[in-house]
Amino acid sequence: MKPSKKLREAVLAYLFLLPSLVVLGMFVFWPVGFSFVLSFFKWDFRNMKNPYFTGLDNYIEIFKFDYPPKYSFVFTVLNTFFHLAVAGAIVMLIVHLIRKRTLSGIVSNTLIVLIYIVLNLFNAENPILSFLAAAISWSWLLYDFKRVELKNTWLWFILFLAVFVFVELSSSLPGLVNFLLDAKDKNLFLKSLTNTLYYVILSVPSQIFLSLVIALLLNSNVKFRVFFRTAYFIPFVTSVVAISLVWKWIFNDEFGLLNYILSLFNMEPISWLKDERWTIPTIAIVSVWKTVGYDAVIFLAGLQNIDRSYYEAAEVDGANSLQKFFYITWPLLSPTTFFLLIVSLIGAFKVFAEVYVLYDGLPGPYNNSGMTLVYYVFDLFYRQQRMGIASAAAYILFAIILIFTFIQYRVGKRAVEYVS
Repeated sequence: MKPSKKLREAVLAYLFLLPSLVVLGMFVFWPVGFSFVLSFFKWDFRNMKNPYFTGLDNYIEIFKFDYPPKYSFVFTVLNTFFHLAVAGAIVMLIVHLIRKRTLSGIVSNTLIVLIYIVLNLFNAENPILSFLAAAISWSWLLYDFKRVELKNTWLWFILFLAVFVFVELSSSLPGLVNFLLDAKDKNLFLKSLTNTLYYVILSVPSQIFLSLVIALLLNSNVKFRVFFRTAYFIPFVTSVVAISLVWKWIFNDEFGLLNYILSLFNMEPISWLKDERWTIPTIAIVSVWKTVGYDAVIFLAGLQNIDRSYYEAAEVDGANSLQKFFYITWPLLSPTTFFLLIVSLIGAFKVFAEVYVLYDGLPGPYNNSGMTLVYYVFDLFYRQQRMGIASAAAYILFAIILIFTFIQYRVGKRAVEYVS
């Protein structure tokens, strides 16, 4: 192709794209870039017309504590990295024992676990020891992980998360979980971060699991399949405000439907909307009910794209239903699961409408028990009129979502199986 013709086609293509680029620039790129610049300015109701540059002061102010935290942040981060290494070592030790791999893998991972036990027994609260233990452990684990090919990576990853939570909560060396639990009552941003993480842990796994079960049922030869598919999908396309108002009546502790059902089983009524312990679980129930239909339809599309020849071959080999699921359905659904995990995680970090409607515009019944990251940004921007700090908080939320998405992509490279 001649250079002049190639240039003419490129110019023509960009001319066709120009209207879309103009609209995106005005309503997406410009506000995003401008808000990032404003996150470094003092911009509030007192300086509405003349914001002035303050550097990183907005970001620093977000992390200021009303009272000093009990644990050092750096020390808890180092301990958490070590706890992650210990959880990885336990999982790799199980892998080596099951597969009867080399003796070096068994011995090295056992030593990492022994180091963890010794540091806990002597309560060695020393950042240098924590750093050395984490560095040595991860140096071995990265090498060991590369040389071992794991099948059903999602199952091993779930086991790893379960072991990590157990190690983090049972260790005498405080980790990030301990830091957040202590600091959440001394810093409102960390309170919103802790609540949001709690909500993510409750909602995302439940949402994925329930939607997969529903999709498997809808994919079978059940009667009125189209009706059930529509019924499950309706909550997703219904207004969040309308859904939250209905659930507000269901959660009512005096005449709500949920407590009435509990009374049939001689159970005490629960103050769903008045007890701070139930604030995040209540929000999670509403969100899961709303979004599970969408995920189920996506899973159903993934199930219907699996070639029946795989199941026919498995039946010839005498495979039962569980073997078909774990060795055919689940691996071939990994691209769909990967997509839904990313979308669900991003959506969970942006929860806001359910909190606002269920609690009449307040962040929970009391003690900011329903304060999430997006509500924190909303409160700073619209109520306190501190737009500069609100912009900084929004970009911290962006960074958190970016980190979690990056981790998912790294895990997904090994776990997702794409079949043409």
